[in-house]
Amino acid sequence: MSGRNDDARGKHTAAANRVAQIASLNDALRRHRIGGRLAVTAGVIALGDHALPAILQQVAAYDAFDESNDPYGEHDFGSLHHAGARLFWKIDYYDPSMRAGSSDPANSVVTIRVLTIMLAEEY
Repeated sequence: MSGRNDDARGKHTAAANRVAQIASLNDALRRHRIGGRLAVTAGVIALGDHALPAILQQVAAYDAFDESNDPYGEHDFGSLHHAGARLFWKIDYYDPSMRAGSSDPANSVVTIRVLTIMLAEEY
C-alpha cells in the first residue's frame, strides 16, 4: 500500500514542480520581458504613447493571482485598469515554429511565450 501512496506523492510533486516552472518562466516574461515576445493590440496603442510604459509597469508588478484568474497556478493571465480603461494581459505558449501550441510549456527550449496586452473589449 505504501508504494501506491509514494507513487501518488511523486506524481503530485512532479506536477507541482512543472506548474512552478511554468509560473517562473511566465513571471520572467511578465516582469522583465525575458524569455518571450510582447504583443500589444491596436486598442492599447490607441491609448497614446504615454500609456504603454505605465501599462507595462502594471503588468510587471501584477500579483493579484487567485483561483478566479489563475486556476492552474501558471501566472498566465491578469486584468488591470489604466486611465479608466480595463485591460487584460495573457501569456500563450507556442511551439518554435509559432504554428501550434507548445508540447511542453515548462520547457523554454520548445516553447515561445507570447505576452499579449489588450483592452478588455478586444478579448
